[in-house]
Amino acid sequence: MTKRWLYYLCALALLAGCTGNPSQEQQKPAADTFYSSQQGGNNREHNRRTADRPNNTGEYRSTGDPSLLDIKLPAKLDNQTVKYKAITVYYNKHYRVPNCVAYELTNTQVNMADAPDAQKRDNYQFNRDEKVSGCPDWWEYKQTGYDRGHMAPAMDMRWDKTAMEQCFLMTNICPQDHELNDGEWRHMEEAIHTWARTARRLVIFTGPVLEGNMKRMGKKGNIAVPNQYYKVVYAPEQDRAIAFLFKNEKARNSWTNYAVTIDEVERLTGINFLASLPDDSETVVESRQNIRDWPRYTPRR
Repeated sequence: MTKRWLYYLCALALLAGCTGNPSQEQQKPAADTFYSSQQGGNNREHNRRTADRPNNTGEYRSTGDPSLLDIKLPAKLDNQTVKYKAITVYYNKHYRVPNCVAYELTNTQVNMADAPDAQKRDNYQFNRDEKVSGCPDWWEYKQTGYDRGHMAPAMDMRWDKTAMEQCFLMTNICPQDHELNDGEWRHMEEAIHTWARTARRLVIFTGPVLEGNMKRMGKKGNIAVPNQYYKVVYAPEQDRAIAFLFKNEKARNSWTNYAVTIDEVERLTGINFLASLPDDSETVVESRQNIRDWPRYTPRR
């Protein structure tokens, strides 16, 4: 009798081990999303508040408003708009430099760009975009005394191979004084790169101030050398902005001393940035600049 009960109990135990509870579904891992809750209960438009999310190809795309990258150029500027994977270039074939390069930078892209397996700058070379009229070849900058200055910096594109390849196209390049390019301008770019971590999404515009008294350089003597460069930064979630304006020469002071309002950059360039914002919001955002509103950054010198 004891053996029968022992066999019976063993059979029940085996049966319980092989049969799951039909009322409980297997738990699936949560989707890796980068947009969670609204901060402070502020219900801004969803498409201006979101960061980026993975799609089913494994790439990262923004769920923000792409119209923020649109600008309005003055009629006097020649322009061809070229939309690459990560940057939008407004190219000027007359001066053979971009009028402006626009892109967004998200917290996820920065994390990927700073990861050990990110794309390495040394693996990429400058190339001409043959589809863009007036785009110079890389060798036209040789022995000119100027750097091939990225408008959208390579450090912001290391998250993706195609983005890196395209940021090395000469449509994204302007002649920059080496001491500016490798000095306070670079420190400013490093700071903005880190700002994207906390802001979660930045919209960035960079370019030269194109004016009539610029000298020319290059093998054909027809590449304009701008006297000044600007950078405009907008954080949609915080609804704040700042701009920077540098002469094309060695900066004598810290990069923070070159902060200006977007209004000032617009007066010099004639370009209307953030044109898709409502007029009242645009007026307020573009008239303010305070470097203390942004995370402090101390560059490695």
